[in-house]
Amino acid sequence: MTTAHGGASAAPSSLRIAILGGGTAGWMAACLMAQAWPGAAITVVESPEIGIVGVGEGSTPQLKALFDTLGIAEAGWMPAADATYKAGIAFHGWAADTPGYFHPFAGGIDLHTQPAFQASALARRTGADVPAQPDRFFLNSRIAAARRAPLAPPNFPFAIGYGYHFDAHKVGHVLRDHAVARGVTHLARRVTQVVLGEDGNVAQLELEEGAPLAADLFVDASGFRSVIAQEALGVRFLPFASNLFNDSAVVMPTPRGESLNVHTTSTALSCGWAWDIPLTSRTGNGYVYASSYLSDDAAETELRAHLGLLDSDVTARRLTMKVGRVERSWAANCLTIGLAQGFIEPLEATALHIVQATVEGFIRAYAEGGFTPAQRDAFNARIARRYEGVRDYIVAHYRMNRRADTPYWSDNAANDRLSDDLKAIMTAWFTGRDVGAVVTDRDLAGYYAPMSWEVLLAGYGTFPDAARLRPSAPVADLAGIDAFLDGCLLNFRDHAMVLAERTA
Repeated sequence: MTTAHGGASAAPSSLRIAILGGGTAGWMAACLMAQAWPGAAITVVESPEIGIVGVGEGSTPQLKALFDTLGIAEAGWMPAADATYKAGIAFHGWAADTPGYFHPFAGGIDLHTQPAFQASALARRTGADVPAQPDRFFLNSRIAAARRAPLAPPNFPFAIGYGYHFDAHKVGHVLRDHAVARGVTHLARRVTQVVLGEDGNVAQLELEEGAPLAADLFVDASGFRSVIAQEALGVRFLPFASNLFNDSAVVMPTPRGESLNVHTTSTALSCGWAWDIPLTSRTGNGYVYASSYLSDDAAETELRAHLGLLDSDVTARRLTMKVGRVERSWAANCLTIGLAQGFIEPLEATALHIVQATVEGFIRAYAEGGFTPAQRDAFNARIARRYEGVRDYIVAHYRMNRRADTPYWSDNAANDRLSDDLKAIMTAWFTGRDVGAVVTDRDLAGYYAPMSWEVLLAGYGTFPDAARLRPSAPVADLAGIDAFLDGCLLNFRDHAMVLAERTA
């Protein structure tokens, strides 16, 4: 990357960085870059007319790591963003003959029960009639069922993994205020043109009002339009439509209920799935579906029926999703993040996780060798690999579904456009081999750990038919596991009560 200073790589203390687009992604980048490069001149320019696309309002545990890195305390940001805790995701209706399952975020305590789950799952998939539904084996499943906050007291010697639910607009404001307080400039302007230099790099952004904004590094956080990367630099977009069918969503908030869940709920409907995300101020609801199988009006009607709102005048908002990724996240002197970079639907709340991984990876690439072609190519390969790893895990949810009530679900179950990695994991599961070894050997654990894969496959009930199972004694001490986890649960307090204390 050649900079406006004339060198191959400007020093961090003299970097001029222009971020196009605010929102959660743009302000996350501003915060991380301001912390890594405190001398850099960082400007975020966002149109005052463009809001945040609220496709999902949940996170993985990586968001906690972000706030910890930035030094933003939960007691400060959570009340400001209507945030709640998230111990995992409950899946309902994805397999017609099972009650569903809970996918817990991993924590240190799991090391004491995970081996029993893995042994039970292996025994059942090789023909033994033993209990192997994952909910019984993990503490976060019980924390969620009891609606406890996943905050371990000082005397509990194990870390508990958790993420958050939040209002995306308000989290963006929290990050904006943090960045501005550390010297980041905020321009509420509309960009009229991206100007490229003779060397092919981005030279400046023309603004509707004021002087052009020149920089050494540009960050494209402009949403699905991808103004710099795709429109100006011509970076190719690679769609995932061949194995991720969903491209639309209808969104409808409802009032908060009396109880406050500590998990996201994903309920399979006729042509996709509906989410239920609990905030302190409301419940976020939406239906992600494939427009080639279901019309927009039919999707809204189905969501209203699911929520008991067929006769309600609550307004529904419709969204179109551009599912896939850009071919190169770092092109010329532009880093692309957020929806401008790609999107793999909100099923596992991976969007902000990928933003964080992209920005932090870019910062590491500079530390390792500056803004050079070798660093750029290696970085792009790593980010592409991450997108594909996350995509495969999401695809597995659809490919392994056990429904046949609509063509949508039948077509997903019959889909054979799968990566070699996903085929290898599925083969290992169904042939009684070690899934963890496959995940490790193929270097996939950095995206989803073996436990996540095994919980998914066991939770869907992908075992031999019950009639073919041979009678067998349990291979795990289930009574002991129950006593251990129930005892651990006593250390955790009511979710709603903990949050209420934050705002008192």
